[in-house]
Amino acid sequence: MAVPGTVRAGLASGGKSSGTDGYRPEVQGLRALAVLMVVAYHVWFGRVSGGVDIFLLISAFLISISFLRRYETRRSFDLGRYWLHLFKRLLPAACVVLIATLVGSALLLPQYRWPDVLEQTWASLFYRQNTVLASNSVDYYAADDSLSSPLQHFWSLSVQGQVFILWPLLFTASALCSRLLHLEFRRVVLVVFGVLFLSSLAFSVHETYTNQASAYFDTRARLWEFAFGTLLALVLPFLHLSRPVRVVCGWVGLGAMLSVGFLLDVQGQFPGYVALWPLVAAALVIVAGQTRSPIGVDRFLSWKPLVRMGDWSYALYLWHWPLLIFFLVWQDEPAAGLVGGVGVVTLSLLLAYLTTRWIERPVRTLEWADKRRRRTLAVLLACVVLVGTPAAGSQAGLNLYVAGREMEAERNNPGAAVLTGSLENRAEPDAAVLPAAWAMQDEWASLPEPCDAQEQSMAQALANNCSRTAPRNSAGRTIVVVGDSHAQQWLGAIAPLAEENNWAVTALLLGGCSYTTEDRGERCNEFTEEAERYLLSAKPDVAFVVATSASPIEPQDEAVRGLGQAAQTLLEEGIQVIGIRDNPRFDVNMLHCSERNGPSSKACSPPRTSVLTETPPFGELLADAPSMAFLDLTDRICRPDSCPAVIGNVRVYLDDNHLTKRYVETLVPAFRTQFLAAAGW
Repeated sequence: MAVPGTVRAGLASGGKSSGTDGYRPEVQGLRALAVLMVVAYHVWFGRVSGGVDIFLLISAFLISISFLRRYETRRSFDLGRYWLHLFKRLLPAACVVLIATLVGSALLLPQYRWPDVLEQTWASLFYRQNTVLASNSVDYYAADDSLSSPLQHFWSLSVQGQVFILWPLLFTASALCSRLLHLEFRRVVLVVFGVLFLSSLAFSVHETYTNQASAYFDTRARLWEFAFGTLLALVLPFLHLSRPVRVVCGWVGLGAMLSVGFLLDVQGQFPGYVALWPLVAAALVIVAGQTRSPIGVDRFLSWKPLVRMGDWSYALYLWHWPLLIFFLVWQDEPAAGLVGGVGVVTLSLLLAYLTTRWIERPVRTLEWADKRRRRTLAVLLACVVLVGTPAAGSQAGLNLYVAGREMEAERNNPGAAVLTGSLENRAEPDAAVLPAAWAMQDEWASLPEPCDAQEQSMAQALANNCSRTAPRNSAGRTIVVVGDSHAQQWLGAIAPLAEENNWAVTALLLGGCSYTTEDRGERCNEFTEEAERYLLSAKPDVAFVVATSASPIEPQDEAVRGLGQAAQTLLEEGIQVIGIRDNPRFDVNMLHCSERNGPSSKACSPPRTSVLTETPPFGELLADAPSMAFLDLTDRICRPDSCPAVIGNVRVYLDDNHLTKRYVETLVPAFRTQFLAAAGW
């Protein structure tokens, strides 16, 4: 983990430095122990340790000591130089790991993961990885690969990088206030960071309670942890504790620090007030200081090998996570095990030493760069270029490959057309299966225009989940597609039909929320109520819904409960309701399966009877809504005996239950026939 500056700090009262310069070897040992906690918990226990929170505190503690001393010795803050030298120390090692991760991802990760790695490479390089992960944590459509991303650990480095920009600005503002208002500098700092601590902690508690997954990565929910370190730096010189008390503080703090990962669900409960546990634990160790006692915790933390490892802590943190992920992918195992874990840790330590010895330290002490700011800036730009060139080149190469294959699609990728019996799949032997695995982010069907709340006469909350075809002066028919992501995927067939027939289409969609009168929670209930209100007001010709729900664990699809009553309300107002049978859902990722085993593998082609009932369960819906009409395209999604991952050289699924837009587009002829018959057009 990145911790700027040397490990020097004011001493706990009653303690003495190990030297005359205020060097704190026990803090360096604490840093090493924290990173070892992180590594061990990740590799062997599959848990989060709380070690990252300790790093955050130490980072703020040291940076605060640095700026307090600068002010009190009347040295200029010189923020430009400070930031340049700070990132000159941090970026080179990070860039080496980013480049290695790009190479490892290309060799070991499935292709559909490549776009995420490229996106996260850029985010990590510019210290915004935490915002990407926070966004994905609340994005229904984001692939759930955050826990297995080889760059996930850069979230904490991103938070630190953002704080390393903010903290000097806050100290500078405090210094200005101190001079203008003739107030003591430390008191101003105490007020500024005290207010920040309280406000961020309150925000963190609220966000952790309401949206913990996003709060975990949110810088705003973490600022109080840094502020805690600053407040510790302010009060430490004024603490007067006896040696026995400090000895007890040290061991209590160390014990609490080592146990937090076992006793608390760090990943599921942090960063609310529960994160005070590791922070207070680390603070007790720092308060204990150099006790000079033969039984003091500082005797252990000042052990030379541990202190030496503190020098490698940043590089060790950088290397351990991608190595662990690549090992698990290579072995196709959920855990590293004892022997594999030892190998991962040993290699991580070796690479950490080499990176510190040959990359981080030489660049940090590069005198040529230190003489001119523009030279330091040139070093940073070189780091960006070294990572950006392969990242941008990889993205461009993927795009060119896809574009080239698209030209062959009509001949080599017939998709559902091969199931009609009139077309034989004569794709060339080396023809690519489309869409490319790494292009899946483009396989969510959509409509081109956002809805305007006033123009569409709908609530703003609904408008945020609404899209439509381009406005038409005189549309022949109007269709509203309403429901969840399984309704959305059929826009891939409805949009082309709308274009050729001059229909106006509106999509009211919210991930995970079927259109039904059944209680699905506050979020879905509010969406359904607003959607019904809009439908009754707009009176479209057709409301299109998904009528059934398939199961990934048993061969049974059921009618969507409550849909019949919801449909009858619309039918009574003259709105035709057309429901389509749900596509199969699986207990494996069909995209990943076809990548690992090949597009024609039987492992990726389960028997049809294992995922769907023989006949669709429309009868239950007809009992409540006798005039409701239905579509069933199962015979164009599955073969008579199986439901393959690839049909006609086109990937059917983009995950374990959603159809690709490309495959749905090959269903247009069959969809057109059934839809027109159901609508009576």
